Amino acid sequence: MAFQWDVQRELQARIGSGRTITHRQSRRIRLRAMEIGGQPRAVAIRLVENAETLDAARDLLNSRYVRKGYGGDHRIPASTHHLTFTAEVDDAIGGTITLAVDSERGLAADKTFKEELDTLRALPGAKLCELTKFAFSDAIHSRELMAALFHVVFVYGSRTHACTHLLIELNPRHVRFYEAMLGFSRLGEPQFNASCGISAQLMMLEVAEIRRQIDRHAGAPAGRGMHSLYPLFFEPVAENAIYERLARAETSIEAPPEPAPDVPAFVARVLPVLPRPIKLPQAAAPSRLPRRIARHVKALCGRRPNEGAADRRPAAH
Repeated sequence: MAFQWDVQRELQARIGSGRTITHRQSRRIRLRAMEIGGQPRAVAIRLVENAETLDAARDLLNSRYVRKGYGGDHRIPASTHHLTFTAEVDDAIGGTITLAVDSERGLAADKTFKEELDTLRALPGAKLCELTKFAFSDAIHSRELMAALFHVVFVYGSRTHACTHLLIELNPRHVRFYEAMLGFSRLGEPQFNASCGISAQLMMLEVAEIRRQIDRHAGAPAGRGMHSLYPLFFEPVAENAIYERLARAETSIEAPPEPAPDVPAFVARVLPVLPRPIKLPQAAAPSRLPRRIARHVKALCGRRPNEGAADRRPAAH
């Protein structure tokens, strides 16, 4: 693939000029301009890092699903086991996909294909993940952008979670596309998916096979009659930079913060064993504490390091 992302040139320019990069990084890979709809467009792949972008991805998903008859009230989970990626065209979200990693809560495909998934889980060393919540705007027809999205998902997902089997549950009409484009295989027979109200086919692809296809085809000219997306993937040497860009950026989609420690209790516990002088944190200054606690802290501050140690020793019998 002939993609080059702006971050490489930006980093080289800043490092060469001796300037320090201090801005907040975004989990975004900006790609070289692509021709979409006959016009050159600015495109990027993003690992969603805030609730606003996640909501925008959900809106795109539901708008596409409604048109296909899949319902319009689908959620995109935000958890440590779900990674949502977007494809952006001129800073607008044009595609989205979520990588879900198996956990004690299972996967979405368990609702329809639990027996098949449990068979895979029983394999030695198996760790499952699935692609879900996939949608692209009908105004965007770009195999290159789709290939970039899938490759970024693979790079970040495989290095972060080390899964062995990738699953996808889809409309049987799309089976040939995933067989030809990415090498998925059918697993079991179609079953009714209650959440979308349609028949669904489960498909599976070993992560090791994705690695082999990338190493063999990425960046190389596609063979005659070849429909695979792998020749459009980034060259393998680019994967380290892609991962570092995504892994080091900040995110605001996270669990609620831990409660602040009990400052007075902490001070009372550690002060007797610390040497003088001791400067209390501002939050624990005696003047700002209840009178009874303030007296206790003040007495501790005036005590020498080993003073009172004998009083705490058990009495001899």
